[in-house]
Amino acid sequence: MSNTKKKITTLLVIAVLIAVIPLFALEGAEFGGSDDAGSQVVAEITGTEYEPWFTPVMETWIGGELPGEIESLLFCVQTGIGVGILAFFMGRFVERNKKEIHKSKTA
Repeated sequence: MSNTKKKITTLLVIAVLIAVIPLFALEGAEFGGSDDAGSQVVAEITGTEYEPWFTPVMETWIGGELPGEIESLLFCVQTGIGVGILAFFMGRFVERNKKEIHKSKTA
């Protein structure tokens, strides 16, 4: 097996382990949002119940709390848009550098 194939295989195994190990190592763990954790800390410090300053815009539009699946979907869409914008500009900078290098070699 070539050196490149060994590296790729090793990296794929590491990626799979990174994805699988937490499933077994964190069995029974509860994952909560930062909003919940923050409101609990405020309640501990002040000794009173935390009340948000405003209601999220989407909750006022639909008249209730968004289901967790929809929140995850919106977060993923937001992430995809951000990555797309970053990738677009990074591609533009790479192509600009290639053109500049090509011009300097032909000049």
